[in-house]
Amino acid sequence: MSQLQQQTRLIPVPKWNDFHAWPPKGGLRHLIFNSKKNGFDKVIRRAGRRVLIDEAAFFDWVNSQSNQAQGGNHA
Repeated sequence: MSQLQQQTRLIPVPKWNDFHAWPPKGGLRHLIFNSKKNGFDKVIRRAGRRVLIDEAAFFDWVNSQSNQAQGGNHA
């Protein structure tokens, strides 16, 4: 595997707040529970029973939510 493919960090849900203050663990679990409705399924990686958050995909998802709230892309 090349280093270019390893550009993101996969963080287990219980450890998320060791790296980031927001969202709190309960909020993150809510996003995961509703992931099929809110598009958060693009952020989740599963390894057996462990649920991991793709850090880069999380921030891409947050940015996409901001764009949607502002009415999408403005050209």
